Amino acid sequence: MRNNIGEWMTRRAFLTPGREGYVDSDLGLRLTFAEMNARCNRVANAFLAAGVSPGERVALLLMNCAEFMETFFALAKIGAVAVPLNWRLVPDELEFILSDSGSTRLIFSAEFLDNVAQLQGRGGKTDIAHWLQVVGDDEDVAPFAENFGNFRDAAPDQEPALGGAEDDMLYIMYTSGTTGLPKGVVHTHYTSIWGCLTIAATTYYREADRFLSPLPMFHVGALTPLSLGVYRGVTSVVMRSFDPLRAWELIESERVSIGIAVPAMLNFMLQVPGRERFDHSALRWCMSGAAPVPESLIQAYADIGIEIHQVYGLTETCGPACLIDAENALKKIGSTGKAFFHTDVKIVNDSGSECLPDVPGEVLVRGAHVMREYWNQPEATAETIVNGWLHTGDVARMDAEGFVYIEDRIKDMIISGGENVYPAEIEKVLEAHPGVLEAGVIGQPSETWGESPCAVIVKRDDALTKAGVMDFCQGRLARFKQPKEVEFVDDLPRNPSGKILKRILRERFPGPAP
Repeated sequence: MRNNIGEWMTRRAFLTPGREGYVDSDLGLRLTFAEMNARCNRVANAFLAAGVSPGERVALLLMNCAEFMETFFALAKIGAVAVPLNWRLVPDELEFILSDSGSTRLIFSAEFLDNVAQLQGRGGKTDIAHWLQVVGDDEDVAPFAENFGNFRDAAPDQEPALGGAEDDMLYIMYTSGTTGLPKGVVHTHYTSIWGCLTIAATTYYREADRFLSPLPMFHVGALTPLSLGVYRGVTSVVMRSFDPLRAWELIESERVSIGIAVPAMLNFMLQVPGRERFDHSALRWCMSGAAPVPESLIQAYADIGIEIHQVYGLTETCGPACLIDAENALKKIGSTGKAFFHTDVKIVNDSGSECLPDVPGEVLVRGAHVMREYWNQPEATAETIVNGWLHTGDVARMDAEGFVYIEDRIKDMIISGGENVYPAEIEKVLEAHPGVLEAGVIGQPSETWGESPCAVIVKRDDALTKAGVMDFCQGRLARFKQPKEVEFVDDLPRNPSGKILKRILRERFPGPAP
């Protein structure tokens, strides 16, 4: 057997052909694993007939849909490389990724026609020579594009010869690029398979589970669990895009038993009026990560019988690094748990020595699921992966039992009066205030202290004031950690994975601190 992740679809279709594998919650499309595999094979054979060769990059600019899923597995089978594109990006940003990755073909849906038309009109700025458009029954295809459905359905559904495996590239996923240009994270069949295996060995899947997937498929937090769903024979209930009311409706109507959502999504779901009317008795647990999960949020879901398992991971690790288990989700509230089964995690200081228990340092991760490289960036790769350890740039502490508590990003750390101040610690205190819905903390230049914390807050209670926030912090934070300035906003800028874009907050509120 060759280790090709596309072959997983073939094997799952053989083992449980009639089991429902994919549910498109917006279109009502339901596919068994056998039907999914047949569609994958048609896409694979269509690409082979069109001359796609192993290693060739094919970009996907699609909302969550069956076409994304079937193309990903089809490209895997024939050894081509998927380049998932963040559909929130503007044409200039998309052009950079397409050019940097060397993608030669682009699959897109009608929602992004304007942006794609701009790209196509720029001539030789990218290597895209084949434009494939996913359209509905009553939609027209752009004059420069080919109908993806017709392209797929004209090909046979027989199994194609496998064209890649092991350390061959599977996909290039570009990081969100909160600072500077995005980097292409290269995952192979080998790293992706091990990403799935380590999650399978650590989490609590059951036969015939139904998994709610609201995260965008261009994010590793969606793509790896969807691949794992094929491996485990789990039904993926996929949301085209997230809507908090619709999430509760699906949890009830589809009898969702497990899922994943970023903290902001879980927070929005709690705000849905009348959410108590929805039956969520089938839902056992939901993983949540991409940002520290507020303890109040974990407790709020525990109060209604839903376990929130905080997960910590990165695009560079294919997802997994640490996970809290059911037994300790409340007992060790605030922790992101221990390292996944096939993963090593350690906390080190500036000299590279392991930190003592509860002493903050940088998180290092090691495992077979760590990326192969940053695409075309050998220096950045060498700086990030040292002696097999991935340097995450995240600050955390590990207690004596091995439970990890994420503190912050090193680059977001505030140095005030010579003291290290981690914004996440302040945010945790602020979000415990009943009048605060969300909080983001940044550093502002200070003539006296070098930097001082500034709290940017979304109100839950319109009566909340700056003075009220500052009074709340008294006695809960050391004086040097207390915000010196408070700003109120309607919402916090976030990237697709739910992380607060501190760079944008710093640009909007440059200071100086009072």
